[in-house]
Amino acid sequence: MSASHAQHLSAVAREVEDFVSTAGWDQPPQLFALVPTADLVEAQPDLAAQVDAGALLTPVAQEALPNEDLADALAGIMWPEAVQGCAIAQEIVVLPPDAEDTLPDGETTGDADVLRRIAAEHPQRREARLVAAVLRDGTAACVLRIRGTNGEDEVVEHPELAPNLTTALLATLH
Repeated sequence: MSASHAQHLSAVAREVEDFVSTAGWDQPPQLFALVPTADLVEAQPDLAAQVDAGALLTPVAQEALPNEDLADALAGIMWPEAVQGCAIAQEIVVLPPDAEDTLPDGETTGDADVLRRIAAEHPQRREARLVAAVLRDGTAACVLRIRGTNGEDEVVEHPELAPNLTTALLATLH
């Protein structure tokens, strides 16, 4: 993974998060194809004024995902070769590390929905929007916007914020 790929993908992940954030909170998961900007403009010249001509990749919003388990929805997606990567934006609940220690083990409950419900009802929960993006070469980027309690959101970036999600996204490209 080259540093330039990682930096560029991080910029694309931030662009996706900025785009999704314009619609506010309480959004369903949104999927984006990452296509070479030059190819996109060549195929659709009328888009030239709407995209950053200097960007290597442009995120293209896809149709709404089915209302099913996200893992199941992603497992059914296969991208054509023209798509160099993909990104997903989804809202999640985050808990501070000490609160996570009080949750029952997922293997104990046997049900991820139970853990999600417990986390959603936890008094220390924070709403967040996670954008995970991957390229065919395995490069990953993640941006997490934690909804501020005083009006100021916190933004965290790290390629390993959501390893299971980036692995699932990468599988859609192969």
